Amino acid sequence: MNKSWKLIPKIISGEKKIESRWYKSKVAPWNRIQVGDVVYFKDAGEKVTAKAEVEKVLQFENYDENKLQEIINQYYSQICFRFPPEKVIDWAKEKKHCILIFLKNSSVIEHFQINKTGFGNACAWICVENIEKIKINT
Repeated sequence: MNKSWKLIPKIISGEKKIESRWYKSKVAPWNRIQVGDVVYFKDAGEKVTAKAEVEKVLQFENYDENKLQEIINQYYSQICFRFPPEKVIDWAKEKKHCILIFLKNSSVIEHFQINKTGFGNACAWICVENIEKIKINT
């Protein structure tokens, strides 16, 4: 996550109830995230510092402008976008896939590093069966 956006504290406080992902193609976590999964959060270049449980997942694909407007109107405040709705809509028009991940039971955890080898250096989302597979023990 972008550290300057200060989203992890909003997840912990419960202000940010939805993590959203907007893509041009179907990439992780599309069709891979489920209710009950645990999502770990880290700011770019930092250690993992928080986690939350997935309460619900909604996926939208090939949405038109009306559906996009509906998504933004309904979930804007729970996603905690940094930009006004109009700018979000202009940005999201270029995407084709939207995933809304509803979070619950968020908490700060003991910080740890992860090994992203094999997932791509700039990947924003990694799906693993067990966090221990990528956790770096220090």
